[in-house]
Amino acid sequence: MALSLAISPCPNDTFVFHALAHGLVPDAPPVEITYADVDVTNSAAERGAFDLVKVSYGALPWLLDGYHLLPCGGALGRGCGPLLLTRPEHAERRSAEPAERRNVERRGADLTGATVAVPGDRTTAYLLFRLWSADRPPARIEVVPFHEIMPGVAAGRYDAGLVIHEARFTYPRHGLTALVDLGEWWEADTGLPIPLGAILARRGVVDPEAAAGWIRASVRQAWADPTASREYVLAHAQEMEPDVVDRHIGLYVNEFTADLGRDGLAAVEALLRRAADAGLAPPTAGLTPPTAGLAP
Repeated sequence: MALSLAISPCPNDTFVFHALAHGLVPDAPPVEITYADVDVTNSAAERGAFDLVKVSYGALPWLLDGYHLLPCGGALGRGCGPLLLTRPEHAERRSAEPAERRNVERRGADLTGATVAVPGDRTTAYLLFRLWSADRPPARIEVVPFHEIMPGVAAGRYDAGLVIHEARFTYPRHGLTALVDLGEWWEADTGLPIPLGAILARRGVVDPEAAAGWIRASVRQAWADPTASREYVLAHAQEMEPDVVDRHIGLYVNEFTADLGRDGLAAVEALLRRAADAGLAPPTAGLTPPTAGLAP
């Protein structure tokens, strides 16, 4: 019997899951794949719609009653956090601080009355934005499909936009500037990697240890022969140029993809603890992935 799997069409997901999706992982069951933006999969997972599903780490507090967190296949890392973008005329005046600190410590950013487009109200990006902006006047928030955010900011429909993934590489083409790199802010504040996207296995339907084994095998095959998935990845890359696809995979598919490890799990715990302490999410229990032997 086939398992239902929901992932994004982004290059990191299609690269990681190519082998599993194409029946190339020994002893793994067939899978039926749905491709959707993470805001869609977050909501679907809350309904228990998929057996294996990619979601935002920021959505975990509402999902762990029905799903196990798997320690592999997701997206964590350093230097890969969400960006808050705006048009140059709305960017704050550059300070005289050193460039390496400027994005992290832009405490004067004024979003009072601004309309900010976000890719989902339970995405990790939005959670990081709310933690970062907790001591600032509130902005008006609009949930907007990811692919509409940068064009909307450039056209003046929104004052700022919160973006993820390949937008890190392409936002200058839209004439936009980064007001803050929330990944830099998070790393400077915590010393931990940025937990972005998680893979979950439905309780009572999928054996989490078996699923972790299938996904790790898929990751290993992707790394062993990157050309095998090339056509599949490009077909789902939403007209992304090959060099952007390569940079995307290089940034988001890393050691944390194979195993969260102690640092990855600590990052997830820190994010959700801060969210609960700030009243942005319920407290999270049962977070530790069910597979033993997290890498150091």
